[in-house]
Amino acid sequence: MRKRLALSHLPTPIQRPQRLAEALGVDLHVKRDDMTAGAEAGNKIRKLEYLLAAAREERADCVITCGGLQSNHARATALLCASLGLRSVLFLRTADPAAGAPIEGNVLLDRLAGAEIRLISPEVYSTRDVVMAEAAAEIRAAGGRPYVIPEGGSNGLGALGYVRAMEEIRKQLDLGLAGGKPFDVVVHACGSGGTAAGAALGAARYDVAGEVRAMAVCNDRETFARITREIMDDARALDPRLGAPAQLVIDDSARGPAYAASTPEQRARILKVAQLSGLVLDPVYTGKAFSGLWDMAERGELSGKRVLFLHTGGLPGLLAQGSAFADMF
Repeated sequence: MRKRLALSHLPTPIQRPQRLAEALGVDLHVKRDDMTAGAEAGNKIRKLEYLLAAAREERADCVITCGGLQSNHARATALLCASLGLRSVLFLRTADPAAGAPIEGNVLLDRLAGAEIRLISPEVYSTRDVVMAEAAAEIRAAGGRPYVIPEGGSNGLGALGYVRAMEEIRKQLDLGLAGGKPFDVVVHACGSGGTAAGAALGAARYDVAGEVRAMAVCNDRETFARITREIMDDARALDPRLGAPAQLVIDDSARGPAYAASTPEQRARILKVAQLSGLVLDPVYTGKAFSGLWDMAERGELSGKRVLFLHTGGLPGLLAQGSAFADMF
Protein backbone atom coordinates (compact mmCIF):
# COMPACT_ATOMS: atom_id res chain seq x y z
CA MET A 1 0.00 0.00 0.00
CA ARG A 2 1.19 3.50 -0.82
CA LYS A 3 1.70 5.86 2.09
CA ARG A 4 -1.00 8.49 2.59
CA LEU A 5 -1.33 11.50 4.85
CA ALA A 6 -4.72 11.91 6.55
CA LEU A 7 -5.49 15.48 5.48
CA SER A 8 -9.21 15.26 4.66
CA HIS A 9 -12.42 15.24 6.68
CA LEU A 10 -13.73 11.85 5.57
CA PRO A 11 -16.03 10.29 4.68
CA THR A 12 -17.77 13.11 2.86
CA PRO A 13 -21.56 12.75 2.82
CA ILE A 14 -23.71 11.58 -0.07
CA GLN A 15 -26.84 13.72 -0.24
CA ARG A 16 -30.01 13.63 -2.31
CA PRO A 17 -31.11 17.17 -3.31
CA GLN A 18 -34.83 16.38 -3.48
CA ARG A 19 -36.13 19.51 -5.23
CA LEU A 20 -33.30 19.55 -7.77
CA ALA A 21 -33.71 15.85 -8.49
CA GLU A 22 -37.44 16.31 -9.06
CA ALA A 23 -36.88 19.31 -11.35
CA LEU A 24 -34.52 17.25 -13.51
CA GLY A 25 -36.55 14.05 -13.29
CA VAL A 26 -33.43 12.16 -12.21
CA ASP A 27 -32.62 9.85 -9.30
CA LEU A 28 -29.77 12.15 -8.33
CA HIS A 29 -27.30 11.93 -5.47
CA VAL A 30 -24.35 14.21 -4.75
CA LYS A 31 -21.03 13.17 -3.23
CA ARG A 32 -19.99 16.27 -1.31
CA ASP A 33 -16.26 16.39 -1.96
CA ASP A 34 -16.52 20.15 -1.63
CA MET A 35 -16.57 19.24 2.08
CA THR A 36 -13.25 17.36 2.24
CA ALA A 37 -11.72 20.11 4.41
CA GLY A 38 -11.84 23.85 5.13
CA ALA A 39 -10.30 26.40 2.76
CA GLU A 40 -8.25 23.63 1.13
CA ALA A 41 -11.39 21.58 0.32
CA GLY A 42 -12.25 19.97 -2.99
CA ASN A 43 -11.20 16.93 -4.93
CA LYS A 44 -7.50 17.85 -5.05
CA ILE A 45 -6.91 17.09 -1.39
CA ARG A 46 -7.58 13.38 -1.96
CA LYS A 47 -4.74 13.30 -4.51
CA LEU A 48 -2.47 15.44 -2.34
CA GLU A 49 -2.78 13.00 0.56
CA TYR A 50 -0.69 10.59 -1.51
CA LEU A 51 1.50 13.11 -3.28
CA LEU A 52 2.50 15.02 -0.15
CA ALA A 53 3.14 11.71 1.64
CA ALA A 54 5.63 10.95 -1.13
CA ALA A 55 7.16 14.41 -0.73
CA ARG A 56 7.59 13.81 3.00
CA GLU A 57 9.07 10.38 2.34
CA GLU A 58 11.67 12.02 0.07
CA ARG A 59 12.38 14.58 2.84
CA ALA A 60 11.34 17.45 0.58
CA ASP A 61 11.25 20.94 2.01
CA CYS A 62 9.65 22.59 -1.03
CA VAL A 63 6.77 21.61 -3.33
CA ILE A 64 6.48 22.91 -6.88
CA THR A 65 3.26 22.72 -8.88
CA CYS A 66 1.27 24.60 -11.50
CA GLY A 67 -2.18 25.56 -12.77
CA GLY A 68 -4.34 28.34 -14.08
CA LEU A 69 -4.37 31.67 -12.29
CA GLN A 70 -7.32 30.61 -10.11
CA SER A 71 -6.16 27.00 -9.77
CA ASN A 72 -7.97 25.05 -7.04
CA HIS A 73 -5.14 22.53 -7.05
CA ALA A 74 -2.50 25.21 -6.51
CA ARG A 75 -4.53 26.71 -3.66
CA ALA A 76 -4.99 23.34 -1.95
CA THR A 77 -1.28 22.61 -2.36
CA ALA A 78 -0.27 25.97 -0.90
CA LEU A 79 -2.52 25.62 2.15
CA LEU A 80 -1.57 22.01 2.84
CA CYS A 81 2.13 22.80 2.44
CA ALA A 82 1.73 25.60 4.97
CA SER A 83 0.14 23.16 7.41
CA LEU A 84 3.03 20.72 6.92
CA GLY A 85 5.78 23.34 7.15
CA LEU A 86 6.75 23.06 3.48
CA ARG A 87 7.56 25.90 1.11
CA SER A 88 5.39 26.04 -2.01
CA VAL A 89 6.18 27.45 -5.45
CA LEU A 90 3.24 27.89 -7.83
CA PHE A 91 3.55 28.47 -11.58
CA LEU A 92 0.25 30.08 -12.56
CA ARG A 93 -0.87 30.69 -16.13
CA THR A 94 -2.18 34.14 -17.07
CA ALA A 95 -2.54 36.02 -20.34
CA ASP A 96 -0.43 38.96 -19.14
CA PRO A 97 2.11 38.00 -16.45
CA ALA A 98 3.44 41.55 -16.31
CA ALA A 99 0.05 42.81 -15.14
CA GLY A 100 0.27 40.74 -11.97
CA ALA A 101 -2.53 38.78 -10.32
CA PRO A 102 -5.60 40.28 -8.62
CA ILE A 103 -5.61 39.38 -4.93
CA GLU A 104 -8.93 37.56 -5.02
CA GLY A 105 -10.32 34.03 -5.00
CA ASN A 106 -7.70 31.30 -4.96
CA VAL A 107 -4.84 33.77 -5.45
CA LEU A 108 -5.77 35.47 -2.17
CA LEU A 109 -5.61 32.10 -0.41
CA ASP A 110 -2.29 31.30 -2.11
CA ARG A 111 -0.88 34.55 -0.77
CA LEU A 112 -2.27 33.98 2.71
CA ALA A 113 -0.54 30.58 2.75
CA GLY A 114 2.79 32.19 1.91
CA ALA A 115 3.18 30.56 -1.50
CA GLU A 116 5.73 31.91 -3.97
CA ILE A 117 3.74 32.71 -7.11
CA ARG A 118 5.47 32.80 -10.47
CA LEU A 119 3.17 34.04 -13.23
CA ILE A 120 3.81 32.62 -16.70
CA SER A 121 2.22 33.07 -20.12
CA PRO A 122 0.15 30.38 -21.86
CA GLU A 123 3.07 29.84 -24.24
CA VAL A 124 5.49 29.16 -21.40
CA TYR A 125 2.84 27.10 -19.59
CA SER A 126 2.73 24.71 -22.55
CA THR A 127 6.24 23.64 -21.45
CA ARG A 128 5.28 23.51 -17.75
CA ASP A 129 6.98 20.19 -17.05
CA VAL A 130 10.29 21.60 -18.27
CA VAL A 131 9.71 24.87 -16.39
CA MET A 132 9.06 23.04 -13.12
CA ALA A 133 12.04 20.73 -13.64
CA GLU A 134 14.27 23.79 -14.15
CA ALA A 135 12.88 25.39 -10.98
CA ALA A 136 13.55 22.17 -9.08
CA ALA A 137 17.16 22.16 -10.33
CA GLU A 138 17.54 25.79 -9.25
CA ILE A 139 16.22 25.05 -5.76
CA ARG A 140 18.36 21.92 -5.50
CA ALA A 141 21.46 23.90 -6.45
CA ALA A 142 20.70 26.33 -3.63
CA GLY A 143 20.57 23.45 -1.13
CA GLY A 144 16.82 22.83 -1.12
CA ARG A 145 14.96 19.55 -1.56
CA PRO A 146 12.11 20.12 -4.04
CA TYR A 147 9.27 17.79 -4.96
CA VAL A 148 7.36 18.40 -8.21
CA ILE A 149 3.63 17.73 -8.45
CA PRO A 150 2.10 17.79 -11.95
CA GLU A 151 -0.87 19.90 -13.01
CA GLY A 152 -3.93 18.98 -10.97
CA GLY A 153 -1.98 16.37 -9.02
CA SER A 154 -2.92 14.15 -11.94
CA ASN A 155 -0.58 11.20 -12.20
CA GLY A 156 -0.81 7.56 -11.21
CA LEU A 157 -0.06 8.25 -7.55
CA GLY A 158 -2.54 11.11 -7.28
CA ALA A 159 -5.24 9.03 -8.98
CA LEU A 160 -5.12 6.58 -6.06
CA GLY A 161 -6.97 9.27 -4.11
CA TYR A 162 -10.07 8.67 -6.21
CA VAL A 163 -9.67 4.92 -6.17
CA ARG A 164 -9.90 5.30 -2.41
CA ALA A 165 -12.87 7.67 -2.78
CA MET A 166 -14.75 4.92 -4.63
CA GLU A 167 -13.93 2.51 -1.81
CA GLU A 168 -15.38 5.08 0.58
CA ILE A 169 -18.59 5.26 -1.48
CA ARG A 170 -18.82 1.46 -1.50
CA LYS A 171 -18.68 1.43 2.30
CA GLN A 172 -21.42 4.07 2.44
CA LEU A 173 -23.61 1.98 0.12
CA ASP A 174 -22.96 -1.10 2.25
CA LEU A 175 -24.33 0.83 5.23
CA GLY A 176 -27.53 1.38 3.27
CA LEU A 177 -26.84 5.02 2.48
CA ALA A 178 -27.86 6.58 -0.87
CA GLY A 179 -30.16 3.66 -1.65
CA GLY A 180 -27.63 1.00 -0.76
CA LYS A 181 -26.94 -0.20 -4.30
CA PRO A 182 -24.52 0.74 -7.10
CA PHE A 183 -25.08 3.77 -9.27
CA ASP A 184 -25.51 3.56 -13.00
CA VAL A 185 -23.26 6.52 -13.71
CA VAL A 186 -20.89 8.82 -11.83
CA VAL A 187 -20.60 12.32 -13.34
CA HIS A 188 -17.85 14.81 -12.53
CA ALA A 189 -15.77 17.67 -13.92
CA CYS A 190 -12.52 16.81 -15.67
CA GLY A 191 -9.70 19.36 -15.91
CA SER A 192 -6.53 17.28 -15.83
CA GLY A 193 -7.66 13.64 -15.88
CA GLY A 194 -6.57 12.31 -12.50
CA THR A 195 -9.99 12.23 -10.86
CA ALA A 196 -11.46 10.52 -13.94
CA ALA A 197 -8.74 7.87 -14.03
CA GLY A 198 -9.00 7.09 -10.32
CA ALA A 199 -12.79 7.12 -10.30
CA ALA A 200 -12.99 4.74 -13.28
CA LEU A 201 -10.53 2.30 -11.73
CA GLY A 202 -12.13 2.52 -8.30
CA ALA A 203 -15.72 2.33 -9.56
CA ALA A 204 -14.93 -1.01 -11.18
CA ARG A 205 -12.89 -2.42 -8.29
CA TYR A 206 -15.50 -1.55 -5.66
CA ASP A 207 -18.66 -2.01 -7.79
CA VAL A 208 -19.77 1.59 -7.41
CA ALA A 209 -20.94 2.26 -10.98
CA GLY A 210 -20.69 0.77 -14.44
CA GLU A 211 -19.96 4.14 -16.07
CA VAL A 212 -17.94 7.20 -15.15
CA ARG A 213 -18.71 10.27 -17.25
CA ALA A 214 -15.95 12.88 -17.10
CA MET A 215 -17.19 16.27 -18.28
CA ALA A 216 -14.20 17.99 -19.88
CA VAL A 217 -13.87 21.67 -18.98
CA CYS A 218 -10.95 22.50 -21.25
CA ASN A 219 -9.30 20.02 -23.62
CA ASP A 220 -11.18 17.83 -26.09
CA ARG A 221 -12.34 14.23 -25.80
CA GLU A 222 -9.36 12.74 -27.63
CA THR A 223 -6.82 14.58 -25.45
CA PHE A 224 -8.39 13.44 -22.20
CA ALA A 225 -8.84 9.89 -23.47
CA ARG A 226 -5.09 9.69 -24.01
CA ILE A 227 -4.25 11.37 -20.69
CA THR A 228 -6.55 9.17 -18.63
CA ARG A 229 -5.23 5.99 -20.27
CA GLU A 230 -1.68 6.97 -19.32
CA ILE A 231 -2.69 7.83 -15.75
CA MET A 232 -4.59 4.55 -15.33
CA ASP A 233 -1.59 2.59 -16.59
CA ASP A 234 0.62 4.38 -14.05
CA ALA A 235 -1.87 3.78 -11.23
CA ARG A 236 -2.08 0.06 -12.02
CA ALA A 237 1.70 -0.14 -11.94
CA LEU A 238 1.60 1.30 -8.41
CA ASP A 239 -1.29 -0.93 -7.28
CA PRO A 240 -1.44 -4.26 -9.15
CA ARG A 241 -4.80 -5.03 -7.52
CA LEU A 242 -6.45 -2.55 -9.89
CA GLY A 243 -7.93 -4.17 -12.96
CA ALA A 244 -9.96 -2.93 -15.91
CA PRO A 245 -11.77 0.38 -15.30
CA ALA A 246 -15.47 1.04 -15.45
CA GLN A 247 -16.60 2.43 -18.78
CA LEU A 248 -15.02 5.89 -18.91
CA VAL A 249 -16.86 8.32 -21.16
CA ILE A 250 -15.08 11.60 -21.84
CA ASP A 251 -17.78 14.16 -22.68
CA ASP A 252 -16.59 17.52 -24.02
CA SER A 253 -20.05 18.87 -24.87
CA ALA A 254 -20.17 21.28 -21.92
CA ARG A 255 -16.61 22.63 -21.89
CA GLY A 256 -17.79 26.10 -22.91
CA PRO A 257 -15.83 28.71 -24.86
CA ALA A 258 -12.53 28.19 -23.00
CA TYR A 259 -11.02 27.07 -19.71
CA ALA A 260 -12.51 29.16 -16.85
CA ALA A 261 -15.02 30.72 -19.29
CA SER A 262 -18.66 29.64 -19.01
CA THR A 263 -21.71 30.30 -21.16
CA PRO A 264 -24.71 32.40 -20.03
CA GLU A 265 -26.80 29.20 -19.93
CA GLN A 266 -24.25 27.48 -17.67
CA ARG A 267 -24.26 30.45 -15.30
CA ALA A 268 -28.07 30.47 -15.27
CA ARG A 269 -28.01 26.82 -14.29
CA ILE A 270 -25.53 27.50 -11.48
CA LEU A 271 -28.06 30.01 -10.15
CA LYS A 272 -30.96 27.58 -10.53
CA VAL A 273 -29.09 24.74 -8.81
CA ALA A 274 -28.35 27.00 -5.83
CA GLN A 275 -31.98 28.10 -5.61
CA LEU A 276 -33.32 24.56 -5.81
CA SER A 277 -30.82 22.83 -3.55
CA GLY A 278 -28.44 25.21 -1.80
CA LEU A 279 -25.58 23.55 -3.68
CA VAL A 280 -23.02 26.09 -4.85
CA LEU A 281 -21.28 25.24 -8.11
CA ASP A 282 -18.47 27.16 -9.81
CA PRO A 283 -18.20 28.39 -13.43
CA VAL A 284 -14.84 26.70 -14.06
CA TYR A 285 -15.50 23.07 -13.12
CA THR A 286 -18.64 21.90 -11.34
CA GLY A 287 -20.99 24.34 -13.06
CA LYS A 288 -19.94 23.06 -16.47
CA ALA A 289 -20.10 19.43 -15.36
CA PHE A 290 -23.56 19.78 -13.87
CA SER A 291 -24.74 21.65 -16.95
CA GLY A 292 -23.65 18.61 -18.95
CA LEU A 293 -25.61 16.39 -16.57
CA TRP A 294 -28.62 18.71 -17.02
CA ASP A 295 -28.37 18.32 -20.81
CA MET A 296 -28.26 14.52 -20.43
CA ALA A 297 -31.39 14.67 -18.27
CA GLU A 298 -33.23 16.82 -20.82
CA ARG A 299 -32.36 14.35 -23.57
CA GLY A 300 -33.79 11.50 -21.48
CA GLU A 301 -30.42 9.75 -21.19
CA LEU A 302 -30.67 9.47 -17.40
CA SER A 303 -34.25 8.21 -17.23
CA GLY A 304 -34.52 5.32 -14.78
CA LYS A 305 -30.83 5.58 -13.82
CA ARG A 306 -29.20 6.14 -10.45
CA VAL A 307 -26.83 9.08 -10.87
CA LEU A 308 -24.02 10.24 -8.57
CA PHE A 309 -22.60 13.70 -9.13
CA LEU A 310 -19.14 14.25 -7.64
CA HIS A 311 -19.09 17.80 -6.30
CA THR A 312 -15.37 18.55 -6.57
CA GLY A 313 -15.46 22.02 -4.95
CA GLY A 314 -14.13 25.25 -6.44
CA LEU A 315 -15.91 27.92 -4.39
CA PRO A 316 -12.99 30.42 -4.46
CA GLY A 317 -13.04 30.34 -8.27
CA LEU A 318 -16.72 31.34 -8.21
CA LEU A 319 -15.98 34.23 -5.86
CA ALA A 320 -13.33 35.52 -8.28
CA GLN A 321 -15.94 35.72 -11.07
CA GLY A 322 -18.70 37.68 -9.38
CA SER A 323 -18.88 40.22 -12.20
CA ALA A 324 -19.93 37.46 -14.63
CA PHE A 325 -23.13 37.00 -12.57
CA ALA A 326 -23.88 40.67 -11.95
CA ASP A 327 -26.63 40.97 -14.57
CA MET A 328 -28.52 37.96 -13.16
CA PHE A 329 -29.80 39.69 -10.02
